[in-house]
Amino acid sequence: MEKIASFTVNHLALLPGVYVSRKDQVGAETITTFDIRMTRPNFEPVMNTAEVHTIEHLGATFLRNHPVFGNKIIYFGPMGCRTGFYLVMAGDLKSEDILPLLRELFIFMRDFRGEVPGAAAKDCGNYLDMNLPMANYLAERFYREVLENISPDRLVYPE
Repeated sequence: MEKIASFTVNHLALLPGVYVSRKDQVGAETITTFDIRMTRPNFEPVMNTAEVHTIEHLGATFLRNHPVFGNKIIYFGPMGCRTGFYLVMAGDLKSEDILPLLRELFIFMRDFRGEVPGAAAKDCGNYLDMNLPMANYLAERFYREVLENISPDRLVYPE
């Protein structure tokens, strides 16, 4: 079987950043999948499921309700390796195109307090597995260390 593209990225050289993972054609529309890599694979601990789950709920809610980009959001969810998230959007986009959106998103998640959207038994299959303080911390760290002054090498996959 042929190795899929995401398994050909050198994860030993991959730093936290915002990368275009792939582009697909669906009819006349281009769909862009972004790799939002929050931790350095194989060099630092992965995120725990509770904070990943919390970021997923906050991120999906914010993105789908965004006044400009909301109608372009197809999916926001975690990577199985727990080092980041995939954001799938309608449009032929570059990483630079979504940086303002991601800055808004991570400030929202950093500052969010209160009830996590969808964190109730009737809304979620594992609503107790949430950790808002850790999600706030991870959002702040990614904003400060990556998004605030992102360098070009954090926008294109390493060779």
